Amino acid sequence: MAPRGRPAAAATMPRRGARKRLKFRADDVCSERVTVADYANSDPAVVKSGRVKKAVANAVQQEVKSLCGLEASCVPTEEVLSVSGESCDSSDEMDTKESINGRAASRKKKSKRHKDAEAGGGEEYPIDIWLLLASYIRPEDIVRFSLICKKAWTVTCTAAFWTRLYRRHYSLDAYLPLRLRPESMEKLHCLRACVIRSLFHMYEPFAARLSRNPAIPDSTPSTLKNSRCLLFWCKKIVGNRQEAMWEFNFKFKKQSPRFKSKCCKGLQPPIQYEEVHTNPDQDCCLLQITTFNFIFVPIVMGMTFTLFSISVSTDMRHHRVRLVFQDAPVRNGKKPRVEQGVQVVLDPVHSVRLLDWWHPQYPFSPKA
Repeated sequence: MAPRGRPAAAATMPRRGARKRLKFRADDVCSERVTVADYANSDPAVVKSGRVKKAVANAVQQEVKSLCGLEASCVPTEEVLSVSGESCDSSDEMDTKESINGRAASRKKKSKRHKDAEAGGGEEYPIDIWLLLASYIRPEDIVRFSLICKKAWTVTCTAAFWTRLYRRHYSLDAYLPLRLRPESMEKLHCLRACVIRSLFHMYEPFAARLSRNPAIPDSTPSTLKNSRCLLFWCKKIVGNRQEAMWEFNFKFKKQSPRFKSKCCKGLQPPIQYEEVHTNPDQDCCLLQITTFNFIFVPIVMGMTFTLFSISVSTDMRHHRVRLVFQDAPVRNGKKPRVEQGVQVVLDPVHSVRLLDWWHPQYPFSPKA
């Protein structure tokens, strides 16, 4: 019986905060002895890091591999435990070291692959072989063929390549403008552009693409943003309808992509083939809008096209087109200010067409 005035529980009850921290021991590395206190949900007062130590996890992983019949790590478990017991103050420090070592190893692997790729160069074939292979390339595969190597790209720059492509797909039944006929194809000036234009007259897959374009596009074209208006004209169209319609044409030049480095401006054709690749209408397109009535349009030549919208007309039967032109292009991410520009509204609209420079109905000079 305990003495009077001294409770019995006080002698056996441990003090608060006197809990002992669990220490990692080498003989505890076994899949059966991993305790609940070794995991992330444990009490931080019991386990210092609040999660399984790296050495314990590696040891358990090696034991599982050996039980499953897999080959364990080359380093023995005792050596891993002894090293971790000396240098591992916390699991966070080991994670940081492993991440740094992993990055260094990945860099070494990448540099090794790069050196192997440079050392193991392939065979280099003469340009005559690439010119022979180019005779079997379809028009829609020219870009893929030119990306094989530099010599394949050089072949696509030659006048012989474009002349053979034209002769291969030429047919007597095709109706061609005067500049695209065989007698005019002997000129080297703008040869590439003329062959591409003629393919949209003669080559069936290219002609089928143009026939599928609707009178009113399903979505508003966004390729004309920040394009510069070079020309504008309108003309009266007399067709099957009793009342004549008016066609408004806007010729734009698309903004060329800007390169961060001034040295990298894309591949340029060889000097001896510059005349073959000359194209005055490069990156140009024509916006053709047909209306039922004549509408006065202010002078917009030389201005930048910033906004294009197609909506329903006020009579709910036709379409309404709104164009906004400004003096300077709009930077990416900023909305154009309509009050600062020139606004052109065409209503009611019969059709809206966007013609690239290779389209058969795109007007080009016969002297090109």
